[in-house]
Amino acid sequence: MRLRQPTDFLILEELEDKGRNVATNLASHTGKSRKNINTRLPVLEDYGLVQKIGPAERSGLYEITSEGKATLLYRDQYDQVDNFEELIEGPDTVTGDDADNPQASFALGEDKTEDT
Repeated sequence: MRLRQPTDFLILEELEDKGRNVATNLASHTGKSRKNINTRLPVLEDYGLVQKIGPAERSGLYEITSEGKATLLYRDQYDQVDNFEELIEGPDTVTGDDADNPQASFALGEDKTEDT
């Protein structure tokens, strides 16, 4: 995964803060060109960080995924780790232990609570 900084993180932040949106609005809110946003959204979709939604295939409406939220959670570590994809997949993948990380679990949409 090769993210373009700061553009990709700005897109993810905007989708997390404001919810689903289209490239025109994302360009306006991030200060990046619409062409740049239109180029990056399919890449982020390929990485599984955003997904295209909407009633029409060509609607251009995107929302952030749980992996996208985890990417924002671990943003500060992007340049510091060798395999950022492993980091956002979950702490168990990186550390090899069963230590719970509530933030990562929440960002990934995992519910590790047990009913008693």
